Amino acid sequence: MYQTIHYEKEDGLGIATINRPEVLNALNSTVIAELQQLVFEMENDSALRAVIFTGEGRSFVAGADIAEQCPLDLAGGRAWSRRGSALFRRIERLEIPTIAAVNGFALGGGCELAMACDIILASEKAKFGQPEVTLGITPGFSGTQRLARRIGAARAKELIFSGRMVKADEAKEMGLVNAVYSPEALMESAVAMAKSFAKSAPIAVKYSKACIDRGLQTDMDTGIAIENELFAMCFGTEDQKEGMTAFLEKRPAQFKNK
Repeated sequence: MYQTIHYEKEDGLGIATINRPEVLNALNSTVIAELQQLVFEMENDSALRAVIFTGEGRSFVAGADIAEQCPLDLAGGRAWSRRGSALFRRIERLEIPTIAAVNGFALGGGCELAMACDIILASEKAKFGQPEVTLGITPGFSGTQRLARRIGAARAKELIFSGRMVKADEAKEMGLVNAVYSPEALMESAVAMAKSFAKSAPIAVKYSKACIDRGLQTDMDTGIAIENELFAMCFGTEDQKEGMTAFLEKRPAQFKNK
């Protein structure tokens, strides 16, 4: 179905692999178009519980395709940036948990794709960066916004102004990465984490993600009010009754996403 992405799903867990290893999985128009279609598929898949994004070979995504960007004029640059940013915003707004399993280079658009996910797990061989200024441009797929929100403005400015790459351990110390694994253990660990999310009540997970994401965009009192309302809405679900009944009966809960 897809030329540049391999997508598989089993037991509610989706794994999307960017598959252009010959160019380190660089993002071109075809990859972006196929990701748009795949995200639409995810948005409309009621059985999907969690998604892992990763890359084929020795790179996660080494950035956007420079050969495709080079001839762009002002209007073309604006359209390119808006298209990629809109795609990554849709990934960020997926109601289910998303994990970036970063197996190698996550530079430019690759770092921005990883940051659009809820969780970033990294191989010891992973490298992160926003090197766009070395090419005469700014980050264009919302990197200036997400990096500053993840690691703080001062550190984000340091990385973006210099364009330097950081290894996985430094990225973890900065708070960009949740955990670092050996290359052999990365996907196994990502799948295990995704499955742990998938075992929880789907509506409660969705609402919890909404509370965090929406709350971070507002003041504390408004964020608390959002949480209060979504907490209350859980009590109108069958899963809440099942979860609490199962707890009292000392048995595993059987959630139905209702």
